[in-house]
Amino acid sequence: MEEMDKDEAPNGAGPYVQQANGAVNEMHDVGQEDNLPGQMEEILAPLTEYNEEEEERKYYRRKRLGVIKNVVAASVGAMIVYSVYMGLLQMQLVLHHDSTYRDVKYSNLGLENIDRKMLMGINVTPIIGLLYTPTLIRFLGTKWMMFLASGIYALFVSTNYWERYYTLVPSAVAIGVAIVPLWASLGNYIVRMAQQYYEYVNYRDEHVQEQKKLPKGACHRYIIIFQSVFFIIYHLSIVFAELPMRLVLHNHLQNWTHVLFQVERCGASVAGVIPGFNSTLLTYLPRSMLLIQVESVLMGFAFLSMIIFLVLCGPAYRPTEEIDLRSIGWGNIFQLPFKHFRDYRLRLLCPFFIFSGFEVTFVFSEFTLNYGVCVLGIKKLWLIIFVYGLSCSVFSSLSLSLLRLPRWTCLAAGAFLHGVLLVTLLAFSPDPLRKTPDAYLLPVLAIAVLWGLASALNKTSVSIILGCLYAEEKERLDFVFTIYHWWQAVSIFFIYLWANLPMRAKLSILLATLLLACYCYWVMERRLAKNERHRLPRIPRPRHKVKGYRYLEDYNSDESDSEGSVEDDEEEENESNDEDRVAEEMGAQDGEEERDPGGGAAGAESPNARRRGHRVGDANRRMSM
Repeated sequence: MEEMDKDEAPNGAGPYVQQANGAVNEMHDVGQEDNLPGQMEEILAPLTEYNEEEEERKYYRRKRLGVIKNVVAASVGAMIVYSVYMGLLQMQLVLHHDSTYRDVKYSNLGLENIDRKMLMGINVTPIIGLLYTPTLIRFLGTKWMMFLASGIYALFVSTNYWERYYTLVPSAVAIGVAIVPLWASLGNYIVRMAQQYYEYVNYRDEHVQEQKKLPKGACHRYIIIFQSVFFIIYHLSIVFAELPMRLVLHNHLQNWTHVLFQVERCGASVAGVIPGFNSTLLTYLPRSMLLIQVESVLMGFAFLSMIIFLVLCGPAYRPTEEIDLRSIGWGNIFQLPFKHFRDYRLRLLCPFFIFSGFEVTFVFSEFTLNYGVCVLGIKKLWLIIFVYGLSCSVFSSLSLSLLRLPRWTCLAAGAFLHGVLLVTLLAFSPDPLRKTPDAYLLPVLAIAVLWGLASALNKTSVSIILGCLYAEEKERLDFVFTIYHWWQAVSIFFIYLWANLPMRAKLSILLATLLLACYCYWVMERRLAKNERHRLPRIPRPRHKVKGYRYLEDYNSDESDSEGSVEDDEEEENESNDEDRVAEEMGAQDGEEERDPGGGAAGAESPNARRRGHRVGDANRRMSM
């Protein structure tokens, strides 16, 4: 019966077993086909054309283009921010100076008092920038600090829709708070882009793949190029800032005969700002709707700059690097800017930092008013600043010559030109009553062009030198540029304080600061030529365990706090191996002294031998522990 069941089972299964057997046979037939290699070649044909080196080269080329995009975006964003800020501030100060505008629109508000406090907030608040700038940059990140600062400038524009004490003064104080962090972030960002571009160009090098410190002078070429591009674009902000003045207020301004009617002296012979300047600058008041339209356009550009920083600017550091920058401790971040003054390079560059702030503020406040408006009238104010800004932008390209010349050449040329101009201004005292303004137009514009050339050489050279000196110290860049722009803010504050001094005293202070800066820079270059070591404060190691998805390492969630990480064990093992090696070397030296026939017992009992014995004993005790 069992045998009959076995024989009948296949027959009773019907077509299902036959179908299954047929499928198995078909699968066996597929494996036995002769054209299997041909089919495999058809499947793998696209993969055989894949070239790993070519794809890697294309990837890093896209990365390099992304770095260039970041530099241009940061430059354009900074240019738009300062175009809006300077253009609105200039238009605001001109309107508020006119007595008719104040009486008709804001009779009981005291706009002059508000303007003084607003300028005080802008010029005085940055003095404390050294205390909080590195903390803000490391807490927010370089890119987000630029975005936040541009938002504060947009806030200043928005407050001009409703000009009151409680809107203008707090927004001006906020701008004073944001000035040093914005510029420190921009300087840090441009140098970091140069470092990244070098890494993407030399991505095959071992030190780049292992993320080690860059070789000395490796990325200097890219720092020079990127800083030059940044200042070429940024200085156009001075040009675009004059568009509201030229397109909106120009036709509302009085002629020079009315504005300068009571002005008797100009140039080096004056004290203060244009004594006798008329308080009525406008022939008729601009319509309120026109001013609102202008402010709306400026507000739109302010938002555009925020979008550029947010969308087009990439991060300055890798995520792991940003974590390391924050993890050294907020107390250390607060102290490190002060500790960096130990470095003689920074100390000797400080006079140039101060002069850099002196000269750019002097040309906007003292030269344009006491040498320009005082003899040409208020209608030529836009032309003087326009020519100066265009000169700065064009001549910033001269810093590209540092690719072939020593780094001090552009800085020395700018300092020499500044010295010649300061001596010229000491002797230049035009009389507005004896000649027509056209007689002084060409000399004033020529001085503006030459001052723009000197300013361009100064600004680009100082930033390039600072970037090149600390190009290999990417964890110190924010501290270094914070110190630079903090000293600039301090110098701007001093110019705000000396507004009522005689012009010759101001020019003498500028000239003395320039001479001191040149001497200190010469001393610095001399000490560097002698290879004199500089003191840099030690930056603590990050206070975190290097694990987690950001570091691409396995994270053991079951590990307790008492269990050390793998890295800690490896470090302890390396330290113990180092101690064993030191003990063996010391023991070998002692053995040589014992075998020395000339040494005898005296060699064994010498102070050096006793010290070595103590060190060996200490090492053995640590090993036993």
